[in-house]
Amino acid sequence: MDYNTIKCEVNGYIAKITMNRPKALNALNSEVLDELDKCLDEIKANNDLRVLIITGEGRSFIAGADIKEMSELGGLEAKAFGNKGLSVFRKIETLPIPVIAAVNGFALGGGCELAMSCDIRIASNKALFGQPEVGLGLIPGFGGTQRLQRLVGQGWAKYLIYSAENIKADKALEIGLVQDVVEVEELEERVNTLAEAIASKAPIAVKLAKEAINQGAQVDIDQAMRIEENAFGLVFTTEDKNIGTQAFINKGKAEFQNK
Repeated sequence: MDYNTIKCEVNGYIAKITMNRPKALNALNSEVLDELDKCLDEIKANNDLRVLIITGEGRSFIAGADIKEMSELGGLEAKAFGNKGLSVFRKIETLPIPVIAAVNGFALGGGCELAMSCDIRIASNKALFGQPEVGLGLIPGFGGTQRLQRLVGQGWAKYLIYSAENIKADKALEIGLVQDVVEVEELEERVNTLAEAIASKAPIAVKLAKEAINQGAQVDIDQAMRIEENAFGLVFTTEDKNIGTQAFINKGKAEFQNK
């Protein structure tokens, strides 16, 4: 399917979404969210895919939501717009396959929120992160008040949201918002190498691990252990378990079949 505001590509086991409004610094508006939603449905329906990369065209990852569009919204309209963003970002978060954010530049407001919906965030040294909403008389509306504190703790979440202060990639790495920082010209190779490494592992095992981590984070430790126990038992029913364990025993390379 062709899109106006994003690019959706597939290369082998790896899908890639590129936010493609460079003149608007890839700002999020209703059209972007609708197209992103449809593209995610396509990716989820493709059982051959094992990893998704999300990045931005040009010098920005996503510079936030489209302020011009938002400025014209009333309360009920704003709630509906927020719900749309929340739903799409939740779809990213719950996608069965791992999602890597390749944060090439500005990741502000909704851009930071989208990055936080991904499983892993790799940033270029040119990346900038922040939740500037209170400086505009707003608050984060696409999950920022909730995901940020889960990733970096309440102290840093409150600091960043209350102050509307932007932070550079090295600070984002220090507080745990991103997992790695590389030179901007090395970002694509770093992310592709990581995606290929993940794609080479047993797909069902990776999916079950993601499910166990995500679901376990929302419940108490005893319930979380039951989630892992069930996933552990389920993975032993797969053909890939036999392929992987036999390859290890025979000192060979496992070629997983996603079965």
